[in-house]
Amino acid sequence: MPITTIAGSPAIELTERAARRVAHILEGEPAGAALRIGVSGGGCSGFQYTFDIASDRTDEDLALERDGALVLIDPVSIEYMKGCRIDFVDDLMGQSFRVENPNAVASCGCGTSFSI
Repeated sequence: MPITTIAGSPAIELTERAARRVAHILEGEPAGAALRIGVSGGGCSGFQYTFDIASDRTDEDLALERDGALVLIDPVSIEYMKGCRIDFVDDLMGQSFRVENPNAVASCGCGTSFSI
């Protein structure tokens, strides 16, 4: 189970299911593409997760690699995501990436926004 430690802080985990889905998404993208996950202001609870295909990797990005998948997280978003578990779910509500964030004190009903 690949977990990336962040300088003495809780790690960020990319689950096997999430890695498989990311790898599948990236199959149709140019070489070097990655899934960039970020945190931005907005949503019903104050912050929301963003998911984009990116090819602009920087030295400051946290890179999570597993089973052919590459996920990038920018340095600002890392601060909000320490200790997170990134998973992919396929249930009655649909398919989506789910970020389980131990830092969140509240989240909206759909799980796409949170507050700290």
